[in-house]
Amino acid sequence: MSKAEKTKQFIIEKTAPLFNTKGYISTSLSDIAEATGLTKGSIYGNFENKDQLSLEAYRYNAGSLRKKMSLAFSDEFPTSIDKLYAFVAFYRKNWHSVFLNGGCPLMNAATEADDTFPDLKDQVKKSFEEWISKISEAITQGQKTGELNEKPDAEEYASLFVMMIEGGILLAKTTGDEKFLNLALDHILKIIDTELATASSENKN
Repeated sequence: MSKAEKTKQFIIEKTAPLFNTKGYISTSLSDIAEATGLTKGSIYGNFENKDQLSLEAYRYNAGSLRKKMSLAFSDEFPTSIDKLYAFVAFYRKNWHSVFLNGGCPLMNAATEADDTFPDLKDQVKKSFEEWISKISEAITQGQKTGELNEKPDAEEYASLFVMMIEGGILLAKTTGDEKFLNLALDHILKIIDTELATASSENKN
């Protein structure tokens, strides 16, 4: 990377946790300058405005989460059931680090973007669609191979899993008690076992 590109990346990496913790709208230019150790002029020399930096910071936060979560859907886990279990396990194992960095970047951005920051809202929408698609693909693949019950709507179940996880994270972060996230994850495992996997076995008998 060129020096300018390295500086830009440095600013994004330094401010991404700040935006996720303090908020994309609440974070001020002074906060950004303090986090990076750069002057306001230097920051504006790399980004047109705070909104542009906010979007880049969101993409960085969402991308980091996506990269880690995508490991659950890799070839390391050969079956669809394995992938779904690994997906649940990811949140079980990593919730502490997620919370220390301000919580789920998708949920944080979604709750404040709404109509006040439409460009950010569009980015969050795209992130949720990608997440749902990833889970849906795993379910659909299992249905094609006969591993999972072919009757359930893969996209509906994927959407349900995302809603349950986000709700669990919200309550766990708000109360400081991880039991709410674990409750959501436990129920997802129950759905996988009783509505997706077990139902498939029953259909084959």
